Amino acid sequence: MRRRIYWLMPDLASARRAMHDLLQARVDVAHIHFAASEGADMAGLHAANVWQTSDLVHAVKTGWAIGSACGMILGLIAGLDFPVMGDEPEWEMVVVLGVMGGAIGAWSASMIGISIPSPCLQRFEGAMEEGWILLMVDPPRPRAREIETLLRTAHPEALFEGEARQVPAFR
Repeated sequence: MRRRIYWLMPDLASARRAMHDLLQARVDVAHIHFAASEGADMAGLHAANVWQTSDLVHAVKTGWAIGSACGMILGLIAGLDFPVMGDEPEWEMVVVLGVMGGAIGAWSASMIGISIPSPCLQRFEGAMEEGWILLMVDPPRPRAREIETLLRTAHPEALFEGEARQVPAFR
């Protein structure tokens, strides 16, 4: 697991210097994400993608849970009331339709979740509209304080905006 550290950078030049400093500190570019208002110049920065800017992950998890539950209920009804082979209940239908329901639920929810802005970034929308650039850094837990100290000392113009404790390593 990683920690996500949020910083607001006042302008593009400051954001570029921060990215350079993070790369010099051996933070992998895949764990540095910048977000700004739509149409803002992000040249030279590693822009955040849909994993960071949308509600995709939460939507997929919710869709999987609801789809699996609905699939298992349908599988239970189908397995008990409409057995295909003989008169015995077919419990396999519960598992098969549960997995199929989960997959369909996750897929359909992902189509919705990708278009919904991340609730984690809502508090930064006002600042980004004013021209600030949001920096999200995902260092490993042991390096989180080191990276935070680096940014505090090298970028007094930036605003520290807190951190998220549980960020999966693949995001």
